[in-house]
Amino acid sequence: MDYLKIVGGVKLQGAINISGAKNAALPLMASTLLSKNTTTIKNLPNVVDIKTFLNLLEMLGSDVNFNNNTAIINTNNLKNTKATYDIVRKMRASILVLGPLLARFKQCEVSLPGGCAIGARPVDLHIKALEKMGANIKVENGYIVAEAKQGLKGAIINFDKITVTGSENIIMAASLAHGKSKILNVAKEPEVVQLCEVLQQAGVDIKGIGSDELEIYGTSGEGLEFKEISVIPDRIEAGTYLCAAGVTNSQITLHNIDSTHLGAVISKLEEIGFKLTYNQDSITIYPAKELNAFEISTAEYPGFPTDMQAQFMALATQCNGVSIIEERLFENRFMHVSELQRMGANIILKNNTATINGKNELFGAPVMATDLRASSALILAALIANKESTIHRIYHLDRGYENLEEKFLKLGANIIREKE
Repeated sequence: MDYLKIVGGVKLQGAINISGAKNAALPLMASTLLSKNTTTIKNLPNVVDIKTFLNLLEMLGSDVNFNNNTAIINTNNLKNTKATYDIVRKMRASILVLGPLLARFKQCEVSLPGGCAIGARPVDLHIKALEKMGANIKVENGYIVAEAKQGLKGAIINFDKITVTGSENIIMAASLAHGKSKILNVAKEPEVVQLCEVLQQAGVDIKGIGSDELEIYGTSGEGLEFKEISVIPDRIEAGTYLCAAGVTNSQITLHNIDSTHLGAVISKLEEIGFKLTYNQDSITIYPAKELNAFEISTAEYPGFPTDMQAQFMALATQCNGVSIIEERLFENRFMHVSELQRMGANIILKNNTATINGKNELFGAPVMATDLRASSALILAALIANKESTIHRIYHLDRGYENLEEKFLKLGANIIREKE
């Protein structure tokens, strides 16, 4: 098993390119199940989750070619509609095949998902919405068994709470349904917006893109004609490297970004004391004279992203004063706290709120990653720790960060990947 060895105390400098967004790529790949033509998706990050999802599409019978961050996917000969536990357990996003498979084939079986252990992310919202669209669904032996003999029918769907994958699943299902669907309380994340735009370009009549209320006029089972797709930049990867610059108080430049997707992150960095400048598709962050404490409450987009909470906690250890981070979306997303404490961080945890007393001197230590974003927080802490840190179980990192150590090496970090 691989681990990372990092020696802290080095200032970062230089420029790197940000990869395509994993969380945009996954629903886009799922949407190819609705396509009647071969689909090309560019700017895919070469990470484990992408390969796992492509393997799932192949297992269902798709023809897949993945090379140089580009996937060519043909689902025309797909006949298998069972997504088995063996592959779905590796990644929660596999649930994204449920809506398109049911819409296209009128029946499917999808294993209940696995993935990061960051708390309950139930699929009941997906199931209830599909039932409103006429599906008969039961859960048997760990599988969601769904059937809609006459095809899915347009319906009014009002999500009880905002759900990103639930929104994406129902948007795809509604695209091939009979009649009009009205979907309320839709997630507004850039990744959801890109999915809608791609489906619109493929021939689906969608109104309200970017808002929390969509009207979708389905094609009554007619397959879609997809154009070439290029995945949007990864706003969470960009935010992670901005925090790496912040925690080391360094100047770096990120290319291939969309700063409009980073509003909450940029605003908080400026509040801490950093100056940022922008070009058309790049951003530069400059060292701050003083790092101010801050407060964060995670929220759905355009609020502060839960996927950036751990990285900002590492940054808070270097800020003067008391910072407070409230996690409102997931009940089990502070598992990195104990590992940061092992490195000397002064963090008090009570229920869903972490209080970070800065500024702390951090010490190198062996630590263990518990989920994807926690892993990146430990890297940030190791960048400023005295002496050497080793970060274990980094397979979590490999799920979502492309060429991570190569990018950090390019910025001057003292980082190396080794085998246990």
